Amino acid sequence: MSICAIVGVNWGDEGKGRMVDLLAQQYDIVVRYQGGSNAGHTVINQYGKFALNLMPSGIFRPEVVNILGNGTVIDLEHLCGEIDGLQAAGIEVSPDRLKISNRAIIVFPFHKEQDGLEEARLKDARYGSTKRGIAPVYSDKYQKKGIQLGDLLLPDLFEKRLKALLEWKNLTLTGVYGAKAHSFQQTMDWVERFGSRLKPYICDTGKYLYEAQGQGRSILFEAQLGALRDLELGIYPFTSSSAPLAAYAPLGAGVPGLRVERVVGVVKAYSTCVGEGPFVAEWQGGEAERLREAGGEYGAATGRPRRVGPFDLVATRYGVRLQGATDIALTKMDVLSYMDRIPVCTAYRLAGGQVTEEFPFTPLMDGAEPVIEYLPGWKQDISKARSFAALPKEAQDYVRYIEARLDCPVTYVSVGPGRDEIIYR
Repeated sequence: MSICAIVGVNWGDEGKGRMVDLLAQQYDIVVRYQGGSNAGHTVINQYGKFALNLMPSGIFRPEVVNILGNGTVIDLEHLCGEIDGLQAAGIEVSPDRLKISNRAIIVFPFHKEQDGLEEARLKDARYGSTKRGIAPVYSDKYQKKGIQLGDLLLPDLFEKRLKALLEWKNLTLTGVYGAKAHSFQQTMDWVERFGSRLKPYICDTGKYLYEAQGQGRSILFEAQLGALRDLELGIYPFTSSSAPLAAYAPLGAGVPGLRVERVVGVVKAYSTCVGEGPFVAEWQGGEAERLREAGGEYGAATGRPRRVGPFDLVATRYGVRLQGATDIALTKMDVLSYMDRIPVCTAYRLAGGQVTEEFPFTPLMDGAEPVIEYLPGWKQDISKARSFAALPKEAQDYVRYIEARLDCPVTYVSVGPGRDEIIYR
């Protein structure tokens, strides 16, 4: 039996979707175990180009069962839209191929409205939310006011719980934000329109995975975002509201006794970030714009321009440690081919002048500056390389340098967005 997690090492947007799409052929089951439609996993394959938000990236492999675990939060309307888009491209999304945990929590329209209202209230102190309702719905979950997908299968209980939730939620919307109340009937109409379509997919996925484990079937866990957005150990409060760490995968999938045997940490050959919070190595101006355009760095979930900068050894070492990574997948190496020399952030100079190679407590990064070293560039197209030996020496040296400084093997090197544009080491 093989149990693997593919996770982000940095701020998210590292290219996890393409790695799941690639490696899913080796697994029987792919599980999304946390987060919601705030994810943005871009996948390019023979079917076309897709930006998946909720759907596990194993959906493109006909033989793979895909699961949305109990740790996820699900916008019914958004998931129906993703299913429609995939089916229009000729991809089967049946209850045999997609299973949704009956314990996953529903994201309602009022969660998204509350998310936007709170960001507007915070103004310059905002957290950089995607406004997809994620923080409000996780807050409801931990206040024991969430409504689970399984409740859709119990109509009388569902209506009772929705009435109670709306009564409480409308107090917040009208009293705190001065917004309009959401009506029970309009909300029920929304649930009927989209929830009824998803009922055939809802089941006890924890039991399914437990039995699959007993049968020796292989499982691949897919995370959203990255280690630095983890609610517990990331750049709090500029984090997500869930746990994108590999250690949470069995719990968020409903099989807490499962042991993850392999953790593939995905990191770009340079740094990117969507959202607010400290990003010490961030570039500004023309230098940033050139890298952003070369890499197509715009959020898959939001379309927002990503913040960009050089590879950050300080943040990445910390992310590797949090994830317990056994392997590194280094993505978008080809994007750096235009550079004469390749910058790497090796340390932070904090506001008081102290230089550190350890990732600091979040407030201590205010005013910090990157310490930069440069490696020779390769100045040639590497997108056709399919072996490590086929890379120019400077590109090989860059990979070896990162590998040595992270003390973790770089097993995969991506030289393009397509499935086959990858080097196995």
